Amino acid sequence: MDVLTEPLVAHLLTAVAIVIGALVLMWLARRFVHGAVKTLLDREATEGTAQELSAIEIHKRIDTLGDLGGRVAQAFIAIVAALMVLGELGLDIGPAVAGLGVVGIAVGFGAQAFVRDYLNGALILIENQFAKGDVVRIAGVAGTVEDFSLRRTTLRDLDGVVHTVPNGEITVTSNQTRVWARINQDVTVAYGTDVDVAIDVVDGVGREMAEDPVWKRRILERPRVERVEELGEYGITLKLLGSVRAGEQWATAGELRKRLLAAFREHGIEIPRPQRVVLARDPHALDADGEPAPGSVQLAANGPPETGPEASRG
Repeated sequence: MDVLTEPLVAHLLTAVAIVIGALVLMWLARRFVHGAVKTLLDREATEGTAQELSAIEIHKRIDTLGDLGGRVAQAFIAIVAALMVLGELGLDIGPAVAGLGVVGIAVGFGAQAFVRDYLNGALILIENQFAKGDVVRIAGVAGTVEDFSLRRTTLRDLDGVVHTVPNGEITVTSNQTRVWARINQDVTVAYGTDVDVAIDVVDGVGREMAEDPVWKRRILERPRVERVEELGEYGITLKLLGSVRAGEQWATAGELRKRLLAAFREHGIEIPRPQRVVLARDPHALDADGEPAPGSVQLAANGPPETGPEASRG
């Protein structure tokens, strides 16, 4: 081997060593990222909010996050290794580094929202803020989660409209189907009602539902009167609270209201209605000056007519 070829061979061997080292580092980086993600999600599944997730769902999330983190780390290692190989071969890498810097700045400014979507999506998966099938409210939109990826979340609302929300727009997540839900119902009875009787009737309806074979599997804590909530303009408001399985709050609350109406009717308990006053004038009545005369009867909707100087029966 002559003097001219020895340096070239040495540089080639160094470049090959760099490539081999980069491949090993890329493999190790992928394993490390995958292990770190698995540790995080295993802890969440044991102690955090991911306890209700199935093993299949947790495995899918580990794969998704591990692939994302591993590819980012591998891309970084590959770029650094490529620059080192070019430098070892005697090429001027200054322009390449400067060009990469400019491209990086441009991409950083232009893809801020894109990167934010992916980072926020990764946090949503790690923290298990929601999953497919959950009913959530995010970014001003409420609906059932039909699809979720690292970049966007797809919801379908009650009208069947599909909403696609970039994960970067999600700042507050309200999950309405996490483990259990609350029945929070206000019931107003008219003044003059025996409050103790009304409370007994409401609690009786809650006990009947909790013992009903159809509903007892859905109810965790029977609906009951927690307190007298308010002495309002139209009546006395009772606060009803109960607990049900996640996703059952709407059906259970509807059945509760239906049974309450029947029980109130049976026990003669009145639910107050707003009183509305209707003023009318007789178009044929004239005063002494020949002008239309004011009426003499006041009609009150949902109540008997009251006499008055400025109202009349039309």
